[in-house]
Amino acid sequence: MAGEVSAAMGRFSLEWLGLPGLALAAALLLLALCLLDRRTRKNFLPPLIKGWVPYLGQELLSRKDPLLPPCQNTHTDTYRVDLGGKYITFILDPFQYQLVIKNHKQLSFRLFSNKLLEKAFSISQLQKNHDMNDELHLCYQFLQGKSLDILLESMMQNLKQVFESQLLKTTSWDTAQLYPFCSSIIFEITFTTIYGKVLVCDNKFISELRDDFLKFDDKFAYLVSNIPIELLGNVKSIRKKIIKCLSSENLAKMQGWSEVFQSRQDVLEKYYVHEDLEIGAHHLGFLWASVANTIPTMFWAMYYLLRHPEAMAAVRDEIDRLLQSTGQKKGSGFPIHLTREQLDSLICLESTIFEALRLSSYSTTIRFVEEDLTLSAETGDYCVRKGDLVAIFPPILHGDPEIFEAPEEFRYDRFIEDGKKKTTFFKRGKKLKCYLMPFGTGTSKCPGRFFALMEIKQLLVILLTYFDLEIIDDKPIGLNYNRLLFGIQYPDSDVLFRYKVKS
Repeated sequence: MAGEVSAAMGRFSLEWLGLPGLALAAALLLLALCLLDRRTRKNFLPPLIKGWVPYLGQELLSRKDPLLPPCQNTHTDTYRVDLGGKYITFILDPFQYQLVIKNHKQLSFRLFSNKLLEKAFSISQLQKNHDMNDELHLCYQFLQGKSLDILLESMMQNLKQVFESQLLKTTSWDTAQLYPFCSSIIFEITFTTIYGKVLVCDNKFISELRDDFLKFDDKFAYLVSNIPIELLGNVKSIRKKIIKCLSSENLAKMQGWSEVFQSRQDVLEKYYVHEDLEIGAHHLGFLWASVANTIPTMFWAMYYLLRHPEAMAAVRDEIDRLLQSTGQKKGSGFPIHLTREQLDSLICLESTIFEALRLSSYSTTIRFVEEDLTLSAETGDYCVRKGDLVAIFPPILHGDPEIFEAPEEFRYDRFIEDGKKKTTFFKRGKKLKCYLMPFGTGTSKCPGRFFALMEIKQLLVILLTYFDLEIIDDKPIGLNYNRLLFGIQYPDSDVLFRYKVKS
């Protein structure tokens, strides 16, 4: 009955309006359709892609190229995936990254990171105490400038102790697996540089802590998912053991605290009682941030140098020229010393490290959507919903053949042009503001990136200066993708190499 009445009303209106009226009605109808289209565009959600980055990542491993999502041929630069019941909108176009980076009001990094810290490290107070969060963030100033110079000086002394007491005694060829070699040195050097050395002689302390840390890190991607920690084997007890090891009581036994650690400890003791184990949880989070990505980065840099003699020769020649220009000789013992500026001048070494990062980094910039938001892009507007996540996925950028010729190849000089650092890359004829993003971007950019790069540079300079290095298992190594979205990927296998002190 209602439909009949509506139809009759419609016929009466059109007949009464006549031709001019029909034109007006058509205009009104067109306006209504435009308004409807605007509402539709405003509420438009990016396409939902199924089967990419699944809940446990197992399906990912069966893909020939996990880098490319199934929508690669749909000509869309924005899409959603369901990751463990949480919708994430991925933005692939590098010219749209600023939509996420600059929108601090509706897209929050802090909400996402604090939730991650609670799941992974059992840190709960940061979600409730913004003042502590801000004060801890200020401590990152001690990872830059003059404070970084002090850290590098301490690091060099620790490197000297490790190499002179252990590795420089290797006058004949010694064989080792590359990944344990890198993880052992990076962990010890980083820990002693930041947290200091154990006052009471205990050779097992560092090795046991390292072994527990690597077991913990192996489950990191699962820890930050929605999988109950009780289903992850003994990782809960391992985490508790590490947190106790990093308690205020135990760290008080260390000698040679760094400025960044001292400042963090001062802030934590301001908001916690001295005995609170959550202080140790904070230190575990900081330790993870300091070494979890530096270890695989060191592995990949060494792996590519060992497998590419032309890269090894170029980097060694550059180091030799720098030592000669600064009047330093490769004598017995450990006499060389390079400043931050001198390390920064090694453009061939830096390009090699950047290329290793380009090939192995799967870091992702993620934001929590605090309220419904419409993002305007060249291809149209789309909506992201409150409670969802928005992510920038740089591996697509790193593997783009329009930006990097033959992106699957390792080219040690990719970031060198006319004998200088190359910082200009293009896509669609336009200069890219972001072309290499292993450390994230915006407010979430890793504050320890300068420290990590200098550590890897120092270590490689020492190794290439004092040692002969040869790869034994000259085989291709791939990525295992266990830490997809969370940093530098581990190798899917390992290689043997041998080393000895140069005669």
